[in-house]
Amino acid sequence: MVKKNILRNIRTTLLRLGSATKVELSQAIEISFPTISKFLAEMEKDGEIILVGLDESSGGRRAKRYRYNPEHMLGLAIFLEKSESNYTIFNCIGEVKEQGKVSSVLINDGLPVLTSCIENLLNKFPKISSLAIGVPGSVDNGRIIFIPEYDQFQNFDLKGYYEDYFSIPVAVENDMNASVLGYNNKTGNINGQSLIYLYLGQNGPGAGIMINGDVMRGSTSFSGEVSFVPQYNNRNFGQALEIENGSNKIIPYENDETIDAISRLVASFAAIINPHSIIFSNGEIKKEMLNKMAICSSKYIPSEHLPELVISDLKQDYLFGLQSIGLDLMINDQ
Repeated sequence: MVKKNILRNIRTTLLRLGSATKVELSQAIEISFPTISKFLAEMEKDGEIILVGLDESSGGRRAKRYRYNPEHMLGLAIFLEKSESNYTIFNCIGEVKEQGKVSSVLINDGLPVLTSCIENLLNKFPKISSLAIGVPGSVDNGRIIFIPEYDQFQNFDLKGYYEDYFSIPVAVENDMNASVLGYNNKTGNINGQSLIYLYLGQNGPGAGIMINGDVMRGSTSFSGEVSFVPQYNNRNFGQALEIENGSNKIIPYENDETIDAISRLVASFAAIINPHSIIFSNGEIKKEMLNKMAICSSKYIPSEHLPELVISDLKQDYLFGLQSIGLDLMINDQ
């Protein structure tokens, strides 16, 4: 654990500073110069750090300056949906090396297809050192505890399974928790604002909740399952959104009933959490609908307490959130 902590501190400091000398690292991390020298020698031998030059002399030997090699490790982030599965491969400073879709509908096809997909990507990019997976369900420490309609993943420890299978650190996260984290990091929310990311969804509605900069998971990791929020005499939010269309259920996004149901949920969030913003997916909500929601929500709660309603790119926010989780795994768990 001591060695892992020192490596983590060296990595994060070099990535934060861009480059540093042994003395600068020793002072920043508060580790002795001989210890820093020993670790840097090992890291340079492994190709994890690169010598970039010598500093100007101040009268003695010129100090060597090092930077972290961003290509030393890569991360893989992949999210599973009903209609498509998207992935991104990135280096240690977050630069995207490859991004794409997987042709198979992984969450319907099950674990063998997902495993084969990941294996193919690992073979193509052997430096992948962390795996972050997003799923449309509630997750508790890597175990999927609630994922309607996908029995093969119910109560399955996906994190433990893939850590054993691939021997790399793995994180499994709820889709909307990852999305609100990605939006927060993308927009540089340095003041720790409270945010709600609401998705009506291919698998039913869900929300990512961030309070004062921290993602809220709740006592049983069930936070954000807003489909169960009671709204009308005999319907919860999920039931209020859907209408029958033959053998299928669809969400009529722009009709008055849908806008009223969403507005009631917005008012509930405003009264309970009082967030700064509620974010919607640009694949579901159009800009002109936001004004209708604001007007409708003000019927249920004073308008001065309503959050800002915004639209964002859900897919990119989702991948960026998973990428942030994967980066943390790369730096901290190697």
